[in-house]
Amino acid sequence: MYRMISTVTDGGSQISMERATVFIVDDDVSVRESLELLIASEGWRPMLFDSAQSFLEAPLLTSPCCLVLDVNMPGLNGLDLQSMISASRSRMPIIFVSGFGDIPITVKALKGGALDFLTKPIDTTALLDAVRSALAQSEAMLRDFEAFQSLQRRYRALTKRECEVMVRVIKGLLNKQVAFELDISEVTVKAHRGQVMRKMGARTVPDLVNMAARLQLE
Repeated sequence: MYRMISTVTDGGSQISMERATVFIVDDDVSVRESLELLIASEGWRPMLFDSAQSFLEAPLLTSPCCLVLDVNMPGLNGLDLQSMISASRSRMPIIFVSGFGDIPITVKALKGGALDFLTKPIDTTALLDAVRSALAQSEAMLRDFEAFQSLQRRYRALTKRECEVMVRVIKGLLNKQVAFELDISEVTVKAHRGQVMRKMGARTVPDLVNMAARLQLE
């Protein structure tokens, strides 16, 4: 089961706090409730879960978020959950908390991509610093993902011929060479090339090359 509360913010942070969510997964109700109050006091929105299983049933978010995750829980533990988190949740940084300072567990969590590993009793300053860093990271990853989706949409808007021209332009072929390969006039190549640059939003050929690299075009 989980519980969510909404909060009102003063708008003083660089992160959009009315949208930033902190997921808290811990089987200890006292820990959940204390973290709920702490997170809410900073203007973030806490969502509480008493198990890894219930967290996996939570809705996906498209706004900045992070996960404060207990390591030792019955059933699926924190490390199990970390390994099960799907790619769709990859933009959700994880902060582990544990009542034990076990170095092998800490190393495994950090190697698995966790942002931080804190021991209980939790240092509230350290936790809040970690959450701020996690939300900033989440926001940056979301911006990058949205930019990539926009790039994909622009590329899909190209016609088949424009794609053919683009592939040859990024390879460094001259207009006359592209014209020869595609058996069209050089004037037509120039027209398609202009359309490619406009639709892709590329100011220069190096811009276009970088876009093609992000799209992993051959």
